[in-house]
Amino acid sequence: MSFSLLITGGARSGKSSFAEKRTLSFGSPVIYIATAKAYDMEMEKRIQIHMQRRGNEWLTINEPIAIADKLLCSDGKGACLVECLTLWLSNLMFAEKDIMEATSSLIEAIGIRRDPVILVTNEVGGGIVPENELARRFRDEAGRLNQMVAEAVDEVYTCISGIPLKLKP
Repeated sequence: MSFSLLITGGARSGKSSFAEKRTLSFGSPVIYIATAKAYDMEMEKRIQIHMQRRGNEWLTINEPIAIADKLLCSDGKGACLVECLTLWLSNLMFAEKDIMEATSSLIEAIGIRRDPVILVTNEVGGGIVPENELARRFRDEAGRLNQMVAEAVDEVYTCISGIPLKLKP
């Protein structure tokens, strides 16, 4: 049986660096499934910063939608970090994919994998109610996604001000 971990928190909370350290703790090789798409220069810069911080030790797989497939295809090749589920959710929504079906496939892949998997997500439901329908739908879908994945994994952490706090088991 494999190990699975979900890390959540707000923007710039320390999620990524904590996730990278935990993934590396399983030894090399390590795999990074990147869900981000660079739609503008600012996002391209963010992606470059993440890549530079990780260095050459990581095999990076860019996959905005089919992360369950990539988790299964990369099994047996090392611990895997998926970053991030909220960007993945955005990609699913804009591609008009079935979010529940994709989430079920992800959870199934996590359960089948033999190598460890660490997933990063954002906690987006703690603020004010968004003013438009799309933003409210995203917030609600992110909450459901995070709950379902949190239930399926072995451990859950939240990061606040760079400090990881264990929520589960």
